[in-house]
Amino acid sequence: MTLNGNIDAGTWSVTAESVPSPEGGYGCLIHVEHTGPQAQFTHTFAHHSTFENETDAVLDGLREGMLWIELKSRHAFHV
Repeated sequence: MTLNGNIDAGTWSVTAESVPSPEGGYGCLIHVEHTGPQAQFTHTFAHHSTFENETDAVLDGLREGMLWIELKSRHAFHV
């Protein structure tokens, strides 16, 4: 079973999806999307940690995605 979570924050959205880890436990794929009047942007990346259960993986994935958005909005990096 795959567990998903989503946060919509204006023009930004984050979706986190649990995935089984080969070592056991669960990882998380994080999808970040920006839909604005001037451009559309999407980025997908894997969370760096493995979790014991899907709920923890998705919740931490959503936090990681929101942190990514904050850093991107502050122009801390360019992708």
